[in-house]
Amino acid sequence: MASQLEQLRQYTTVVADTGDIEAIARYKPVDATTNPSLLLKAASIPAYASLLDEAVAFAKGRGNDREQQLADAGDHLAVAVGRKILDLVPGRVSTEVDARLSFDTDATIAKAERLIGLYEDAGVKRDRILIKVASTWAGIRAAEQLERRGIQCNLTLLFSFEQAVACAEAGVFLISPFVGRIYDWYIANTDADGFEPHEDPGVKSVRRIYDWYKRHGFETVVMGASFRNTGQIRALAGCDRLTISPELLEKLDSCHDPLPRALEDGGRQATPPDALDEPAFRWGHNEDPMATDKLADGIRRFAADQLKLEKLLADKL
Repeated sequence: MASQLEQLRQYTTVVADTGDIEAIARYKPVDATTNPSLLLKAASIPAYASLLDEAVAFAKGRGNDREQQLADAGDHLAVAVGRKILDLVPGRVSTEVDARLSFDTDATIAKAERLIGLYEDAGVKRDRILIKVASTWAGIRAAEQLERRGIQCNLTLLFSFEQAVACAEAGVFLISPFVGRIYDWYIANTDADGFEPHEDPGVKSVRRIYDWYKRHGFETVVMGASFRNTGQIRALAGCDRLTISPELLEKLDSCHDPLPRALEDGGRQATPPDALDEPAFRWGHNEDPMATDKLADGIRRFAADQLKLEKLLADKL
């Protein structure tokens, strides 16, 4: 029997949740996704050493202002890593906007356009790029405008149903609900020491979003992310896309047990409800302590890793 990874590919587009080019070459995903944490890891991989030097040289060539050099080097490195990944995948790579801009719509738009411009200057068409934006109200509004400008987005750090609804109504291309981080919160904040896959709160969150999108005819792609075990992945087989770490890809590839489809697209069955306005979005999201905790935590973590990456670049400038 085919491996579970091959069986999963029959139902779901597999995306690599890594910047490790060796892992991407080994598992041959359709797409790949990066974030500041993954870029920080990538910066320690020998295969990327030349890209760090390239980013520093690029920044130095654009001026002597130290702050601007750091911004230029960081942007160039993110795009350089993305370009290297695109040599290995037939689809797209996701490149993330600085998490420190998560509450500034205009700054998010400007950074996204900057990243797309760097890709296009390097000969990469924008239809191979997804710009990752945090699923704050400001981030969703930025993504709405970017989509209208032909820049497709991946809305990340998504934990609440309200975030998912607002993203779909804004017409974003793709969302990344974080299965594993939801699981982590419930393990840390309840008496549970584990969950069966079908009862896993992260899995249930993605199922609810997927079913709602399909039932109401939204075209936004659902890509489950941040997995802690293969049981969570198997429970979401059939989801539009799943972005999976190399460690879990390896486990799926080495297992040959049957992997049946778990999610089915039943097609549009109902008219969407009235649009979710900002007060309703904030009320619903804030009523979910898991979602508020994990969104804030995710932004802090990515911002901290962006700072570490900047320090690494600063030491070379």
